[in-house]
Amino acid sequence: MSEKLGIPSVDLADFLSGDAQRKANFVQDLGKAYEEIGFVALKNHRLSDALSAELYQEVQHFFGLEERQKKQYEIDGLAGQRGYTGFGKEHAKGRNTGDLKEFWHFGQYVEDNDPIAKEYPANVEVAELPRFNAVGKEAYQTLEDTGRDMLRALALYLGLDEFYFDAHIHNGNSILRPIHYPPITEEPKDAVRAAEHEDINLITLLMGASADGLQVLNKQGEWLGVTALPGQIIVNVGDMLQRHTNNKLRSTTHRVVNPPKEAWGSSRFSIPFFLHPRSEMPLNCLENCIDPNNPKQYEDITAGEYLNERLREIGLK
Repeated sequence: MSEKLGIPSVDLADFLSGDAQRKANFVQDLGKAYEEIGFVALKNHRLSDALSAELYQEVQHFFGLEERQKKQYEIDGLAGQRGYTGFGKEHAKGRNTGDLKEFWHFGQYVEDNDPIAKEYPANVEVAELPRFNAVGKEAYQTLEDTGRDMLRALALYLGLDEFYFDAHIHNGNSILRPIHYPPITEEPKDAVRAAEHEDINLITLLMGASADGLQVLNKQGEWLGVTALPGQIIVNVGDMLQRHTNNKLRSTTHRVVNPPKEAWGSSRFSIPFFLHPRSEMPLNCLENCIDPNNPKQYEDITAGEYLNERLREIGLK
C-alpha cells in the first residue's frame, strides 16, 4: 500500500551548538522540510530513552485497567481536555465514524501564578498508578521545551525575532495524548485507527509509536508510510502554524491505517504532544508571508476561537 518515507532528518544539537553556521543550517533545513512535506525526524530531542520507556510502560498499564476503572476518569463537561476519552468517541473532521482508539490527556501545569490557570481544567490523577502522573508531567515539560526550540528556529526561518513564539506558548494550551489503538476483533466497516486529518495546533511532537501505521499524503496524492528511527521523534506542522504563515509552512494530511489482518491481534500505542499557544494568540497571517504571489488566504482569528471551532468539528465539543 505504501513505501516507507525517508522524511528529512534534523539534529537539534546543531541548533543549540553555539556554532552560528550549524544553527543557520538547521534553520534552513527545518524550514525547507516544512515548506515541502511538513514533517521532520528530530535527533537529540531531550527525551531520554529511559523516560520514554517508562511513560510507555505507565500508559500500557493504564489502558490495561478494567473498563470500569478507566471510565471513572472520563469526566463530563471537559470536552475531553483532561483525563480519559473512551473508544470511538473522536472522529476526523468531515467524517462521522469514530476512530478505533481510546486516549488520555495531560494538560498544562501552570506553576508561576499566571492568571491563565483559570482557563484550564486540573490534570486528572490516576489513583491505581502512583507513577503515571509524575512520568506524564516530566514528558510533557520535556517535549514543551523541545517544541519551544523548534519554534525559535522557525521564527528565524520566517524572518521574525528568534523568541517571537515564546510569549505565545508560555503556559500554552498544549496536550500530551497517550493513545491506545486496541486489537481489531472484527472487520471494520469503514473505520480506521485514525482517519485522514491535519493536526489543529502549531506543531506536533510524536514519540515513536509502538507499531507501524502512520502515513502522510505527499504533493502527488500518494500515501507514504512514516517511521522514526531509534532515537528520533517525528515533528510536524499543524493547521494553526499553516494558517499563521499563510500556507508557507505545510500542515500535511496524515492518518493511522489498520494493520494487515495477521497483526489485528496486537495493540498500537502512540504518544503525540500537541503544542498549542495561549488562547489569545492572534493567528492572523504574518505580514512577511503575504505577497502578490501569495495573497492573504485566511480571516483573522485567535487560537482559542480556532480551537473551539475544530473541537466541534471532530466531535469532542
